[in-house]
Amino acid sequence: MANIGLYIELKKGIFKKTNRELLSLAGKNGHSIVAVVFCADVQPYLEELRGVHTVIQVTGADLSYQPDRYARTLATVIAEFKLDVFCGTFSAQGKDLFPRLAAKAKAGLVNDCLAVDLEKRTAVKPVYSGKLLAEYQVAGPKALFTVRPNVIPVEPPVAGNPPQLKSVALDNGEPRTRIVEVIQSASQKVDLTEAEIIVSGGRAMKAKENFSLLEDLAKVLNAGVGASRAAVDAGFASSDMQVGQTGKVVNPKLYIACGISGAIQHFVGMKTSKVIVAINKDPEAPIFKKADYGIVGDLFTVVPLLKEELQKALS
Repeated sequence: MANIGLYIELKKGIFKKTNRELLSLAGKNGHSIVAVVFCADVQPYLEELRGVHTVIQVTGADLSYQPDRYARTLATVIAEFKLDVFCGTFSAQGKDLFPRLAAKAKAGLVNDCLAVDLEKRTAVKPVYSGKLLAEYQVAGPKALFTVRPNVIPVEPPVAGNPPQLKSVALDNGEPRTRIVEVIQSASQKVDLTEAEIIVSGGRAMKAKENFSLLEDLAKVLNAGVGASRAAVDAGFASSDMQVGQTGKVVNPKLYIACGISGAIQHFVGMKTSKVIVAINKDPEAPIFKKADYGIVGDLFTVVPLLKEELQKALS
């Protein structure tokens, strides 16, 4: 039976939903699970980590994300605890950290996985801009995987004994790269990569001010607000809202595309959405061939009506 390690990613000290997905993946076949958390106090996260056999708390004077130190620390943990497989989330941090970790730990890495078999060390991931799905297998002694958010159903924590707690010091070697500043977007309240519902707008929004229509609908649904590249290039939305081949890859349960034509560059960023709803006044728009539900109409009429009806239904 494999020894599975999980990188528990915190965002401003908050336990991310994607961590629960990793825990559900690792807990399927009774694996020995080791969870690694970089934090000053691990106690607030122990309830979420029920079912884990060992929780390793990484301690240090400065635990802010510095990729070299994190990678060296995790490589040491993988070696010391003899972890066969180590998993994380395909987030902005995961994309940066795991290739470095693969080099330090001399491990094979498969990024952006839609499905992972921890026993066989196989994973399915999209290739060629999402046109195909390919299965990869890591043949070496150590395997790393990053999993796309919202692809693993979350199971409730397993009741059992509290995990063993161990402490490891953060590597204090001189970093070759250093993050000096993180500029947070003021516009995006819900992280698009983790959002279960996303409302996106395209060039047909006509102006930046009109995105308030989508924001009002998003508030009703507790959704994130996205945009096509055309809307971003036109200055209607900020770059952090862009969904698509050159933006963010998202995987929500519901994706509502408003005034988006459905070009392939946008589609590859949201094609794995569980349900796609398209609103467009052009009945020949390509998005309708890809949508589960389509509404032919002017978005400036349809979106307020949709918001009104959803408010009634949800109340």
